Amino acid sequence: MNLSFIWHMHQPDYRNSSDKMQMPWVFLHAIKDYYDMAWMLERHKELKATFNITPPLINQLKLYYEKPHENDVFLSLWMQDIPNISQTDRIWMIKICKSTPYETMVKRLPSYEKLYNKEHYDNSEFFDLQVLFILAWCGEYLRTNNRVVDSLIKKESNYNQMDKELLLGELSRFISGIFDYYKSLYNDGRISISTTPLNHPILPLLMDMNNATKANSSTNLPKQSISLEDDARLHIQRAIELFEETFGFTPEGFWPAEGGVDEKSLTLLKECGVKWVATDEAILFKSLNSSQRRNLYAPYNFNDVCICFRDRKLSDLIGFTYRYWDASKAAKHFLSNLASINEEDSNNSAFVILDAENAWEFFPNNAFDFFDALYANLEQSHWCKTLHMDDVIKLASKPLNSLAAGSWINGEFNTWVGHREKTRAWELIYLTKRDYNRHVLNLKDEVKAKITEHFLFAECSDWFWWYGDDHFSDFASEFDTLFRSHLIDIYKLMNVSAPSDLFNPISKNRSSQDFWIKPKSHISPPVNGVKDSFFEWLGCGVVDESKLFSTMDKVRGPVSKILYGQDDTYVYFAFESNIQELYECDTITVIIEPIKFSKSIKFSAFIDGYCEEKFMGISIEISSRSIMEMRIDKSFIDLDIVEFRFEFTKEDNVVQTLPGFGELEIDLKTNYNKNWFV
Repeated sequence: MNLSFIWHMHQPDYRNSSDKMQMPWVFLHAIKDYYDMAWMLERHKELKATFNITPPLINQLKLYYEKPHENDVFLSLWMQDIPNISQTDRIWMIKICKSTPYETMVKRLPSYEKLYNKEHYDNSEFFDLQVLFILAWCGEYLRTNNRVVDSLIKKESNYNQMDKELLLGELSRFISGIFDYYKSLYNDGRISISTTPLNHPILPLLMDMNNATKANSSTNLPKQSISLEDDARLHIQRAIELFEETFGFTPEGFWPAEGGVDEKSLTLLKECGVKWVATDEAILFKSLNSSQRRNLYAPYNFNDVCICFRDRKLSDLIGFTYRYWDASKAAKHFLSNLASINEEDSNNSAFVILDAENAWEFFPNNAFDFFDALYANLEQSHWCKTLHMDDVIKLASKPLNSLAAGSWINGEFNTWVGHREKTRAWELIYLTKRDYNRHVLNLKDEVKAKITEHFLFAECSDWFWWYGDDHFSDFASEFDTLFRSHLIDIYKLMNVSAPSDLFNPISKNRSSQDFWIKPKSHISPPVNGVKDSFFEWLGCGVVDESKLFSTMDKVRGPVSKILYGQDDTYVYFAFESNIQELYECDTITVIIEPIKFSKSIKFSAFIDGYCEEKFMGISIEISSRSIMEMRIDKSFIDLDIVEFRFEFTKEDNVVQTLPGFGELEIDLKTNYNKNWFV
């Protein structure tokens, strides 16, 4: 039988807008896993495998080739004199240094274990903790083949600045040779190398969010989704360009991020020259409407693209089970499972696909003992042949008439959409994209190029992985901040005031409980720019914009409160503000979605007076004296539920967007048996 390993290597993009790494995990996995995984295979001369290397990993790894401390926040602090490190940074560094798995990595270095269990550190102990943390992450290749790493491990304590400089220089040189090592193995025919769309996006969700409900009908979808097919194509094309620049040849295959596939995204991959993809067994079973496992063990062909389906049982044994087993026992158990597949049909091909970096820190000796035993057993078995994917696409394949939408997790997309936090993150992307499309014609090409990069970064699957309650990370807040920073930077580049929800952690977004009072009854206030009495707005809803801003935000805008409500004919808004500051604005733009209504009205038309404008059959009346009031005729709006937004512009710059949380969704047919909602 044939056995094909696909080792997937990926890290989220930790760079901020200044291209500086905000967390050190790429560096740490580089010294522990990326070289070691290929080296452990190469030691067994008869074996082959495929390594999938993602573009975010490629781009970030290159930042560590020279002067890594200048490109990484953690390493820049690591190289500083201890007294110069602030208390906040010191606490954060200790958090990082104590994030290492205890049983398998900390305890290997007795000095590290001793310090790990302390609560407080003097400067000397803190210095040693930093060095031992990096040494603990050094993989088996470095431990056994690098003199500097070996000598510093043996030193155990009392490290000095020269030790740090020597170690960091040595590790930087080591990292700079990783891709050259892969190229040499590829040229020798030992491995094939594939990649993933640029920033590891879930292609089917980018192209059509309805794929989420096709995969699981109970998924809660984001409101007002937009097809991001153009971005999806860019992710593929730029991944290919970066791969060619790095390895010197064109990739033939892709592991779509998280194994996410559907028919439309596969067609797009084919159009870009991709010859093979891999995904999970659940997709095959759904596509065939059959869970017969005998169907799993062959490559398939859909629309002239070769598809290989992951054996979940075999893959999960390696990823989750064997860490607890003796290496020899685990290797024999794996071979016995292969033997059962071979007994059914010696022409079978099994595909084992899993993360090639994050499991091994939970194995003894970074899984070296396990892989050494596994690969030795495979070499000795005359009935099992390992193939890389460049070999597999030459095999006969079975036709596949349809391809179900889904990912490697249960054949669904609920890991990346559905939970309130995940869905909200998508909604903020859509909101930002709509705002960008409204302003794009006024932007210079170089600005549009920068904005495109931020959109591509924000579409990475990893942000959505950490939102919600299905995965846990001590660094979820750091991920959250990085995600929102890309959308905030888009608004900065457009000279548009960003919605204030972008400044609040998504995972703790409870702001509506603090600033938002829902309407209690119908209202019909006169639109005359004067708040004649308390009673005319009695029962209205209130959005207190002054409570929406976090410490990250520095620009508030002129409007402090929005009052709103409706009767049978009109929707009403009032904007409480410093009236003189408000009058410095040039225009207000009224935006109603999803009817694509966008009407800009000059302040000069209604300051200290009244005006009426009509657009798309909808009448807007505005008056402003001591307060700015607005009435919108809803009789020509055919939908029950619409979303309102407002932009205040001064000298072609948008100085405030309202409401600050993004969009105010209103049920125009409400009878107040239920409240309005955001």
